[in-house]
Amino acid sequence: MKHSASQATLTAERLHFRINGESYEIVAPVNKTLLEILREDLRLAGTKHGCELGECGTCTVLIDGEPVLSCLVLPIEVQGHEILTVEGLAEGDRPHELQIAFAELGAAQCGYCTPGMLMSSKALLDSNSQPNTEEIKEYLAGNLCRCTGYLQILEAVDAAAKKLHPNRQSGNGVDIWKSSARET
Repeated sequence: MKHSASQATLTAERLHFRINGESYEIVAPVNKTLLEILREDLRLAGTKHGCELGECGTCTVLIDGEPVLSCLVLPIEVQGHEILTVEGLAEGDRPHELQIAFAELGAAQCGYCTPGMLMSSKALLDSNSQPNTEEIKEYLAGNLCRCTGYLQILEAVDAAAKKLHPNRQSGNGVDIWKSSARET
């Protein structure tokens, strides 16, 4: 039996989410990605469409504190989990220290990759208050940027780490990045 496109129906599900501390309930086709639900249905447009293949990191959000590529996740898989998008970083009117550092140090040039970079950086600093240069580079390896050359991004993550964790040990800072940047 042949099926035409008009005969094909997509199943829709009632989905329940906890995003940026708020509860959401929507009905959506099961084949929509979390990225599409966030941007199109919930109007949380901070998370960006990039490659939609899981290669650029532009769509990174945190699920239970872990960075996840929302273009590769079906929403039905993350019901009951805490989802954090870039819109949820600020506390009230106060931007997160990462957002401040990215703005002050020029780490957000065109800004397209910035939400994904911020979310990956937050996950790193939440799990490691004293990341060294290599740890930061490794953690951000899945986030591509075409504008900054990465030095400003590395500097911003380090600056935010110092503000968020002022008692951390020194020796992991920008001076190391500047010397390693000259060597590469």
